[in-house]
Amino acid sequence: MKKLIGALFVGFCLMACVETHADTLVPYGNRLPLVHMNVAGPGFNDRVLPGRNGYDYAFPSSTYLDRWQSRGIRIIRLSVLWERLQPTPEKELDTAYAQGIDKFLTQAAKRNMGVILDIHNYGRYYQKVIGTSDVPLTYYESFMRRVAHRWKDHPGLVGYDLMNEPYGAADAYWPSVAQAGINGVRAADPVKAIYVEGKSWSNALNWPTLNGDLLLLKDPANNLVFSAHMYADVDASGTYQTAIPASFDTDLAVNRVKPFVEWLVRNNRRGQLGEFGVPPDAGYLKAMDRLLTYLHTKCVPLSYWAAGELWGGYPLSIEPDGGKDKPQWAVVGPHVKETNSCP
Repeated sequence: MKKLIGALFVGFCLMACVETHADTLVPYGNRLPLVHMNVAGPGFNDRVLPGRNGYDYAFPSSTYLDRWQSRGIRIIRLSVLWERLQPTPEKELDTAYAQGIDKFLTQAAKRNMGVILDIHNYGRYYQKVIGTSDVPLTYYESFMRRVAHRWKDHPGLVGYDLMNEPYGAADAYWPSVAQAGINGVRAADPVKAIYVEGKSWSNALNWPTLNGDLLLLKDPANNLVFSAHMYADVDASGTYQTAIPASFDTDLAVNRVKPFVEWLVRNNRRGQLGEFGVPPDAGYLKAMDRLLTYLHTKCVPLSYWAAGELWGGYPLSIEPDGGKDKPQWAVVGPHVKETNSCP
């Protein structure tokens, strides 16, 4: 589901992605954080490349994570752009952008938090589909190998989200691209979790009919986590451009995510809902509360979309305003410390 970024697990009670290996987030032991937070900033303005740090995009400030640590959040999904991190294919990573990631991972580690690096590129590199002759698989595999080589030993890293929301022409190539990404990561990092999104914006509702071929992916570490996205507006785009319908069903979000969760269970796979967010309308907030309750009974984490210092008046932003919590946090917050019986 496309967001305004540019202009703007799980068999039941299976071990979660971030706890699959005891050395990933030791302080959690065998307990699973069930609420994660998306933090946007380094991936803003993806049509302005490379862009200016602090103007077109920005990394979070040095004390940024204090606000989420104090609220109990322990896992952050940080969106970054391939083009900024590696402006030229099969060449070295950009020094300044990579150092921005270094600093954020260190911020997280110092606060006993972990980061999932999200390659927020929609199955494309400079707007050309990965897997075609314009962007061969070797480019992407090499890139993911470099990413893993640089950060595999960083204590702030939880894992790698291979690609945000492949869609359109990218769908046909996605299984091969995902396997290339897995191969690249495993060439450097034999341990940490790899998050695999699905076709058509990683659509949760249609996941079973679109993504059966992802079951064929091979990971020698057996540490793949499937990550669906879902929103509660009429067209499921996440833009919420029309007013909430008077007849809005507050079970809609649960019903949209069930096909994905049931697919995970049928196939004995682990997963998470990597993006979900709502504007502060009462009906949407109630739907989110029901969704969180449902997912937590199934031991499936949810990563809220979105936090970050650059959002301004973006209606889905959960970023505190002048130190005051947003209405969305009144719903999300009580679920943060829930672990139920999840291992």
